[in-house]
Amino acid sequence: MQIQLEYGRIGLSVDIPDDRLSATLSYKDAVPLESPINELREVLREPLGTLPLRHVASGCENACIVICDITRPVPNQLILDQALAELSAAGVPEESITILIATGLHRASTQSEIVEMLGEDIADTYNVISHDGHDETQLVFLGMSPRQVPIWVNKHFIESDVKITVGLIEPHFMAGFSGGRKLICPGICGVETIREWHSPRFLEHPNARSGVLKGNPVHEENSWIAERIGCDFIINVVIDDQRRPLKFVAGDMKEAFYEGAAFCKDVVTAIADEPADIVVTSSAGYPLDITFYQSVKGMSAALPVIKQGGTIILAASMTEGIGSEPFQQLFQDHDDIESFMRAIHDPEYFVMDQWQMEKLAEVLRKANVIVVTDGIKPEVLSGLYVESAESVEAAIEQALKRHGDDATIAVIPKGPYVLAGLGSAEED
Repeated sequence: MQIQLEYGRIGLSVDIPDDRLSATLSYKDAVPLESPINELREVLREPLGTLPLRHVASGCENACIVICDITRPVPNQLILDQALAELSAAGVPEESITILIATGLHRASTQSEIVEMLGEDIADTYNVISHDGHDETQLVFLGMSPRQVPIWVNKHFIESDVKITVGLIEPHFMAGFSGGRKLICPGICGVETIREWHSPRFLEHPNARSGVLKGNPVHEENSWIAERIGCDFIINVVIDDQRRPLKFVAGDMKEAFYEGAAFCKDVVTAIADEPADIVVTSSAGYPLDITFYQSVKGMSAALPVIKQGGTIILAASMTEGIGSEPFQQLFQDHDDIESFMRAIHDPEYFVMDQWQMEKLAEVLRKANVIVVTDGIKPEVLSGLYVESAESVEAAIEQALKRHGDDATIAVIPKGPYVLAGLGSAEED
């Protein structure tokens, strides 16, 4: 059977043996919004839990709008066109509006990426800056959280009269769902905040996983931090498997996020009857599969439906290689994943981006991983604790030799955008 995987910008058609295919896990059928602009205008006029944006911004001299970086396919131009019109109607001058890119600890956005995300008109008209969590001159300290996480946040946001965040609600392999509070923490927080929020005491909790909010300490902590920092208005979107808007939510950071997350969970949950020996998946294509670092999310998405000792086959373009230099160095410093896991439980140990390696460890402790990519050479992949193959078909053949000709295969074409599960959807 031919199945289209999300891969880079163009996708990848793969041949899955019909007699081995046990499940294809995809979005539920959902009708995209007939008029996204009208729906967006409606939620801006009648938001959840707060006054309309125009009234929130009335009398304010300046504003800061936080957006995701290029690794999230948010329809920023569509949303910002309407949000900026509301700010203009409220009397906020164009020159007093800052668009702050929530990089967390990712690299700064390039000018071409800014234009791709915002369109030329917005990119040329407004002050657009990338957050830098390492730059102390950008940060303000707001004390400690009850769980003793230091709260460092971007001063452009904290000092603005009206604070707005724009984001995408989708499954997230640590925080349950992206969007809402996550634009603030980790999006515009400092390295010390992100370091502690991403520490093993949060990530090793069994509820720190995709689709789970209740009892998830990662979600609970960044929600508390975001509320302490404050946000006047959020605009979030849920998109379908073709990245068309399905639903907009706007208003109060907590109330709007929870409505959007509940809607998202219903759309993206896909259930298999039983775990598979082999799971073929992706990292959801561009822009989420541009590095090995980001592609760990695709591997993690397969965990709920892979047998212990099974094989995950991941197809991802990885056009920008492995990831940050600190992330690459982790592979140089540790001969295997267990060496790394021993190291991170030392309170004095810290390497930036270690949290992604920690999630990779969770994958590798359950399954073998075979990576299919044009972006990283096989000899390099072998140093990343994974195997490689020239094609998905070759990887399947390789996995069938390991698990036997009667092995079952499940496919998750859109990887981390799908909330895979067994039996029935888990209560949040």
